[in-house]
Amino acid sequence: MRPLAPGSAVWQRLQQLADAGEGRDLPKLFRADADREQRYTRSAAGLRLDFSRQRITDVVFAELLRLADVIELRERIEQMWRGDRINTTEDRAVLHVALRQASGYAIGGPAIEAMVLQERERVLRFADAIRASGEFDDVINIGIGGSDLGPKLIVAALGQQLKAGPAVHFVSNVDGCALVALLERVDPKRTLFIVCSKTFTTQETMSNAELAREWLASRCGEGAIASQFVAVSVNDRAMDRFGIATDRRFRMWDWVGGRFSLWSSVGLAAAIALGSAGFRRLLAGACELDQHFRETPPASNLPFLMAVLGVWNTQFQARHSLAVLPYSERLALLPSFLQQLEMESNGKSVTGNGERVEWSTAPVIWGGSGNDAQHSYYQALHQGTVSAALDFILVKESPCGRPALQRLANANAAAQIEAFTMGNPSDDAQRRHEGSRPSSVILMNALTPESVGALIALYEHKVLVQSLIWGVNAFDQFGVELGKRLCSGFASGELQPVSTRLLSSVIE
Repeated sequence: MRPLAPGSAVWQRLQQLADAGEGRDLPKLFRADADREQRYTRSAAGLRLDFSRQRITDVVFAELLRLADVIELRERIEQMWRGDRINTTEDRAVLHVALRQASGYAIGGPAIEAMVLQERERVLRFADAIRASGEFDDVINIGIGGSDLGPKLIVAALGQQLKAGPAVHFVSNVDGCALVALLERVDPKRTLFIVCSKTFTTQETMSNAELAREWLASRCGEGAIASQFVAVSVNDRAMDRFGIATDRRFRMWDWVGGRFSLWSSVGLAAAIALGSAGFRRLLAGACELDQHFRETPPASNLPFLMAVLGVWNTQFQARHSLAVLPYSERLALLPSFLQQLEMESNGKSVTGNGERVEWSTAPVIWGGSGNDAQHSYYQALHQGTVSAALDFILVKESPCGRPALQRLANANAAAQIEAFTMGNPSDDAQRRHEGSRPSSVILMNALTPESVGALIALYEHKVLVQSLIWGVNAFDQFGVELGKRLCSGFASGELQPVSTRLLSSVIE
């Protein structure tokens, strides 16, 4: 195991700079440096990252860049691209980057490339066939976690721009209410179901899938199951029992974690919404960001910069939460997606060696549509005791053909960013605002499949870099699995709760 960043001389130097208040007074830094925004802005893959409002100086920035050498970033990236088993606790490769590779890239090796490209073509042919057939008005994706959040974000961000094809819906909650309400509105003869579960045993997913199966069979007969159900899984025996036709099964691999899986067959619902051309553009945008991450030096490497700035905020600025604030309604689901991506990946308190960490790891991720947030929790961010860093996501062009309204949304964002940065040094204590709230701005010219793909890949690689700095394994989730195991035992009666006995009446 390579030395952890918290044990390095760089880490100690960063702590000294933080203790001395280096970078803490943003208004002073901006007044002293008219070129600050330009000097602390980088671009790649259709994204522009402005981190000039982070609480850093050139001295802090130089030390943060040195973390790349401490964690041996270049070699760790190459390990991932080769398909080395960097998920050490589960002895698996981590190859979501292979899912968006173009022909000839050989990410993970020629065999992996061939499998990925072959299955991708199957998925996209099927998606286009569904769109062209006119057989279905509605597609219902049944999944949870990574089998829900990623594709749902893509459809929300981009689906309305591509109106041809059936309406695509997502169901995840196990209480059945969302599915029941949806089934009341759709035509059973014109509805296609996609069941996304690697094991085909995920309790929430299979409970909803069984309800959907029963509903369809009762209205259209058992024969409808083979023609109106599709599955993304590896469990052939379970799919046999359910009645999934063999030509309607799509593959997953154990070297892709659920929260990184939207680029795979798990993205089938998104591919139906976007069509094959749109989905290929999504993959291309992510692939371009991948290449940027792999090839660009740390000082201009967007994922690396996002990662080290996050470490600076979390560990050295006591900012233990990150508010993600998109100023486009189409990206309103981005904070929910990032909650799983970042908190399930790096929400760990032990290192890859099993040693207890003595430093902060993943912050709490939260947020929502920026304009709505201004009228709910921005007050606490401006003047409250909440210690949060901020990511603003802006889109220059209107995704819905209303440029004046998009300009207004962006003007709101600019005003809030200015207020968070410069504050209000009023003599009236009630109106006084300290400013110096650390924030980054990610700007896209337009909300396109390419830019959305690049945006998601940016945050994915940020997660990897931060895990290397903190020394945790970003690719397991044993805390989640504990809850699943207990739930299964409670539901079957094999286990009895100790601390939740009073809830037994609602479990029985």
